Amino acid sequence: MTVHPSVLDVPAAVSLDATHRGGVLGRIGQLEVRLARGESEIEAAQRVRHRVFRAEFGGESATADQDARDADQFDAHCDHVIVLDQSLAGPQEHRIVGTYRLLPHERAVNAGGFYSEQEFTLRGLVARHPEKRFLELGRSCVLPQWRSKRTMELLWQGVWACTIAGRTDVLVGCASFAGTVPAAHAMALSWLHHHHRAKGNWRVKALPERHETMDLMPAEAVDMKRALFAMPALIKGYLRLGAMVGEGCVVDADFGTTDVFVVLPVARISARYIRHYGADAGRFAA
Repeated sequence: MTVHPSVLDVPAAVSLDATHRGGVLGRIGQLEVRLARGESEIEAAQRVRHRVFRAEFGGESATADQDARDADQFDAHCDHVIVLDQSLAGPQEHRIVGTYRLLPHERAVNAGGFYSEQEFTLRGLVARHPEKRFLELGRSCVLPQWRSKRTMELLWQGVWACTIAGRTDVLVGCASFAGTVPAAHAMALSWLHHHHRAKGNWRVKALPERHETMDLMPAEAVDMKRALFAMPALIKGYLRLGAMVGEGCVVDADFGTTDVFVVLPVARISARYIRHYGADAGRFAA
């Protein structure tokens, strides 16, 4: 995948300062959030991703290769938000229990584009907003024992701190339903299509060759409570923040998922969530 650099031009390069690069961004009890420090912690985060995406949800053996990692060419260009449980024994990389991958706008040029461009027309969205800085979110996962409100709050604390530090205007990325049969999620996908679809200059579509319809039920047949109950927690979280979704979904056979595209202009983020985390991301600051 190659993206012409002009498509991804940004107003000016932004780098996170030393505090955000290595410092703790938030703490709740024994849990801490910060960016990964060095290759050993990035590789540990990739092992967490493998345990969740490949072993737990993808059906691969969890014990076949304890050192197996979920990794691709984008990792080297990304910031890796990690949550660590400091009550665990061993080195820091053995304490990573959750992670989120962030690809800043300016680094997407060297990465050959954004990851989501393999499935959705993100390039066109970026081109329509040349004055805005984008941040792609992906590979969000938490190990089963630590799937709690506290862990997710800290992951979002880390994302929000990086959003502010990088002067981000728009958060984007893929979010997934389990399984490769969109019809199995007809109620939830139809709700997203009818009520949360991005329109106008924010419109994004699944690539034509990968497009699967989300319009699986008429609007009057969709029950909101049932749709939201059936929706993955991460997608519901994005919606609460004010996110919109693209048109059409994509089946990712490699990961065994059905993907939707999420676009969240920072200006749309609900004021109550900004108050919760702090306009300066200080809510759980260490």
